[in-house]
Amino acid sequence: MKKSKISFTALLSILFVAALAIIYIDFTQATREFVTNSDSVTNLNTPLGQASVVDNISDPNILQVAMSSKDHTTLVTAIQAAQIEHVLVNAGPLTVFAPTNEAFDFLPKGTIENLLEPENKQELTTILTQHAAPGTFDIEKLRKEAAKKRKIYMATGSYLEITTKGEHVFVNGCKVIASIPTVNGIINVIDKVIIL
Repeated sequence: MKKSKISFTALLSILFVAALAIIYIDFTQATREFVTNSDSVTNLNTPLGQASVVDNISDPNILQVAMSSKDHTTLVTAIQAAQIEHVLVNAGPLTVFAPTNEAFDFLPKGTIENLLEPENKQELTTILTQHAAPGTFDIEKLRKEAAKKRKIYMATGSYLEITTKGEHVFVNGCKVIASIPTVNGIINVIDKVIIL
């Protein structure tokens, strides 16, 4: 029986290559499983930008909170029709004045249906943008701004009047019902649609 001699260095080289091969196979399999089964990321190639990222770990952003609210389904439908979801998931900070479903009922009959038509997308986008302000303004901050007789600057470039009546705060005549903090700003629930 003839014994073959393998040098210690050659043996280490063979073991090293084998270990690298095992690591590579494990890594590619783990990557494939992550991409296939991930609850964290879906369809990265979409016109919705960051709004298409599903993230069940981080605190919710403005869009996620609105989408989870049964009282804001009309607003979410309008946001989707205007295709501005990406704006509401950006880092911000952003304050959104979110009319409830009931608030939209105060508009003349057929207004919502008309605005949701594709040919009215620009008008719908403008109306929705009138409901957004850079910065964070919860009810208390709005109350302080009203006491100083300041107006709030909106994303459309217009300024809206902030007033108080007793304990209630109003923006452009719309009553602020509640403030909801999100990871990228504030949602102020309002009882009317802001129309300028």
